[in-house]
Amino acid sequence: MAKVSHKNHKDIRIGTLASASSGVGYLEQILPHGFESFQLTFWRTLGGINLKTFAKNVNALFDRCDCCCDERPVISSLGIFGNPLQDPANRKAWEKCIDNAHLFGCDIVVGFAGALAGKSVTDAMKQFKKVFGPLTKRAADKGVRLAFENCDMGGTFDNCTTNIAHSPNAWEMMFDAVPRKNMGFCWEPCHQMYSLVDPIAQLREWAPRIFNVHGKDATVLWDVIEKYGIRSGKTFVQHRTPGFGDSNWSDIISILRENGYKGSIDIEGWHDPVYQGDLEMTGQVAGLNYLKACRGGDYIPNPK
Repeated sequence: MAKVSHKNHKDIRIGTLASASSGVGYLEQILPHGFESFQLTFWRTLGGINLKTFAKNVNALFDRCDCCCDERPVISSLGIFGNPLQDPANRKAWEKCIDNAHLFGCDIVVGFAGALAGKSVTDAMKQFKKVFGPLTKRAADKGVRLAFENCDMGGTFDNCTTNIAHSPNAWEMMFDAVPRKNMGFCWEPCHQMYSLVDPIAQLREWAPRIFNVHGKDATVLWDVIEKYGIRSGKTFVQHRTPGFGDSNWSDIISILRENGYKGSIDIEGWHDPVYQGDLEMTGQVAGLNYLKACRGGDYIPNPK
């Protein structure tokens, strides 16, 4: 397999999400496919993983990596997903990720903003300020940025489940409650398309607050919507791997670059209804190569 160089596309890396519970062995298996970055993810707690030991093992793997990349892979971020507004164990995990992010060479912790289950975004604001006021200060003191994924987790503005950070009006309320510049988003077009929001228009407005991007797309089934609407119980949006959905990722990357984005697009797999099961990694690698092409393909130096 030919080596792929990231060193001349330093603004944006293309990678994938990897569950920390899968261990370093999983990273070692998929590195030869050409992934340039990884978001290490946890659900609710660290699951007994010692971050210092884990970081040491990850760094050792990357130091000896000589597979498909001319440049050392990186950990783009740590992802701790749960409900920090109601779950003390999840809040503790946020603290540990903030305190140990530097061991992985990253400065971003990603997760959900939390919610008061069954209550509105407005109802959650007091608790959000109480929890993330201190967390964002803790992070700022350590040079860490906090990024909320824009997933609704099946909730609405008036009836939340796990995450209030899924719509622009909620974002504005969050920034009013906790006005810190190290607080932003882990954004992806898929979740907005599920709400029939134009992700491109949203990206142009909110790009300065985006710290990490999940590489997940969607296909809106307009024929289903036109016949049945969105409350029929029928699937009207499919989550897709980039390259198989409706989004133009060349436009997305261009807008990110225009706004000075320097970070990663990490593919969020395990959702595509076609490239799943035995085809999971086939789909992810196809998405990886598609996103690299959207980034501009192989670097071509200018004439001197």
